[in-house]
Amino acid sequence: MISLRDVSYVRMGTRDLEGAEFFARDYLGLEVAERRRGAAYFRSDARAHTLCYFDGDPTDHAVGFEVASESELEEAAASLEALGHAVHLGTPEEAALRQVRAFIGFDDPTGNRIELAVRPEMSGQRYHGTRDAGITGFSHVGLCSTDLARDEAFWTKVCNARVSDRIGDAPLLRIDEVHHTIALFPAQRQGIQHINHQVETADDIQRSFNFLRQRNVRMVFGPGRHPTSTAKFLYFEGPDGMVFEYSSGVAEIADELLWRERQFPAEPKGFCKWGAKPDIAEFRDDDD
Repeated sequence: MISLRDVSYVRMGTRDLEGAEFFARDYLGLEVAERRRGAAYFRSDARAHTLCYFDGDPTDHAVGFEVASESELEEAAASLEALGHAVHLGTPEEAALRQVRAFIGFDDPTGNRIELAVRPEMSGQRYHGTRDAGITGFSHVGLCSTDLARDEAFWTKVCNARVSDRIGDAPLLRIDEVHHTIALFPAQRQGIQHINHQVETADDIQRSFNFLRQRNVRMVFGPGRHPTSTAKFLYFEGPDGMVFEYSSGVAEIADELLWRERQFPAEPKGFCKWGAKPDIAEFRDDDD
């Protein structure tokens, strides 16, 4: 079994690197770590970067997860190849672009590009966002799934993910004590469905709601509170239609033996206990 330690970074192509940088810096509130070779790197916590926009196809997405050692990386590559996944061994130059010691890349069953990396770099400096959004760190990703049962089996049987809760058939998956690091949602496409950053308090969420709305950023869900993770949240649309989320107060599952996954309905009340309704295709009930 491949043991994922944490989600490390997201890489996304864009046709408008300058516009994407403006959004990530001035609206989302990330810190520009560096610019190089047609790419902009952003910090959200103590790591050297957690988001990279690069000149390229806006549908070109990759999510990086950390594994513990190069030997575990080699074992993961062998396991994936045995299961029929084509595995790319990153070159030293590609690893340098990702600010990691080494990595492999492959596609999950839906076709989402996944990278497993060893020794992602830390910054060595305190994170300080461009605007005071209250961000405490990059926390999780939503992934599109063309077959939820198949993809859940991949993440739970090939990797070390466990189901915390389900909304309809969509599983929220944890790899440590945090309620979920990966969320799978039904879609007719591959790619990242949303990107989450944790913020310190619910006040930060409300401040960002006002800040972003005043600047005509499209709000797509919330403010609200998830009945699954108990987190207060806000979802909004960024460059190339990508959905970003702020959330605060996500639950942790400290006792694996006592926790039992729960079932929530695939309708607005399954996503928000305050009554907010999502304007997100993968969340929205067809009758809404």
